[in-house]
Amino acid sequence: MLVDRFLPSDEAYAIVDLARRVADAELAPRADDFEARGEFPRDVLRTLGSVGLLGLPYPVELGGGGQPYEVYVQVLEELAYRWLTVAEAVSVHTLACHAVANFGTDEQRGEFLPGLVAGDRLGAYCLTEPGGGSDAAALTTRARRDGDGFVVEGTKAFITHAGVADFYTVFARTGGAGAAGISCFLAEAGEGIAAARGESKMGLSASPTGQVVFDGARVGAGRLIGGEGAGFSIAMSALDAGRLGIAACAVGLARSALDFAVEYARRRRQFGAAVIDFQGVGFLLADASAQVEAARALVVHAARLRDAGAQGAGVMAARAKLVASDVAMRVATDAVQVLGGYGYVSDFPVERWFREAKVLQIVEGTNQIQRLVIARALAKG
Repeated sequence: MLVDRFLPSDEAYAIVDLARRVADAELAPRADDFEARGEFPRDVLRTLGSVGLLGLPYPVELGGGGQPYEVYVQVLEELAYRWLTVAEAVSVHTLACHAVANFGTDEQRGEFLPGLVAGDRLGAYCLTEPGGGSDAAALTTRARRDGDGFVVEGTKAFITHAGVADFYTVFARTGGAGAAGISCFLAEAGEGIAAARGESKMGLSASPTGQVVFDGARVGAGRLIGGEGAGFSIAMSALDAGRLGIAACAVGLARSALDFAVEYARRRRQFGAAVIDFQGVGFLLADASAQVEAARALVVHAARLRDAGAQGAGVMAARAKLVASDVAMRVATDAVQVLGGYGYVSDFPVERWFREAKVLQIVEGTNQIQRLVIARALAKG
C-alpha cells in the first residue's frame, strides 16, 4: 500500500503501485543511457500500453483504463520521477487521443481509439506553427476539400514525436480567419507527411521534437473530428487536459531532484558534519520539500475538479501547470546548488533535471499564457 498519498480506490492504489514498479524496472535503468544517445525509447511505450498505463483516462469499453484524472496524473508523476521523456511521451499521446475520445462520433471512437491506447500506435499533437505558438487561432495550415476528403498543406513546429508518431492530431484551417475557421483531423503517418530534422535541444534529448510538414497529405472525410469549424474549441479543451499532464510531470521531476539532493546532503560531510545539518542547506531543502508537496496537492485538486466537471477546472489546470512547473525549475536549480560543483557535471543527474525542468515552463502554453488565463478569469469575477 502506498502511504505517501491518498487515492480514491483500492484499484487506484494498485495502478499507481504498478506504475512505480514498471518505472523502476523499465525506465530508471535506461534513462541516462538513452538521454546521452538521444534515442527515443519506443519499446517502453509499448510496454506501458501492454500493462494498461497508456490509456488510463479513456473508457474501458474502448480499450482504456476508465480511470479519473486524479489517478492518471499521479501515474504520470511516478513515471516522471524515473524518466521525464517517457512521462512526457505518455502525456502527449494522451493529448493526441483527446480529440477523437471526447469529440469524435461513436463510430470514430470505436474505430480508432482502441488501437490508439493499446501502445502499438503512438500519437502526436500538431497545433503550434513556426510563425506562432501562443496565438493558436492565427494558424495558417490549410485543409481544402478534395473529393471525398481533404488535402492538408502546411508546417507544424516543435511537435513531440515528430517522425516517430503513427498518427497526428492536426489542426488546420478549413474556413476563414480566426478561431471559427479551424478544424481538427486525425491523420495517419504516411505519404504527404514528413518530419524535418529534429531540433537540437537543451534537454529531453531522447524525445524527438521537430517540424512536421504536410505536403498534399490526404485525409478522409471520416477523419474530420467534431465537424468543420470545431477545431479551436477541441484544441483548447485538449490543452486544459494536457496542462494537467505537464503539471504532473513537473511534480515527478521536482521529487527526483529533491530526493537526490537530500540523499547527497545526508552523505556529504564538510567541517565534520553532514551538509544537511547546516541551516543554509537544511532550510533550502525544507522549502523545496514543502513546495513539492504543495504542487502535488494543487495538481490533484485540479484533476478532481476536472473529474467533477466543475466550471473552473480549466483555470485551475492553468494554476497547476504554472505552479508545478515553476516549482520544478526552482527545486532543480536548488538541487544543483546543494551538490555544488558535482551538480554542474553530467556524472550526476541533477544537471539533466535542471535542463529538463525549463521546458515544463514552456510546453502546453508558456507560463506567461497561464498567468494570462488566470488573470482573465479573475477579471471576469
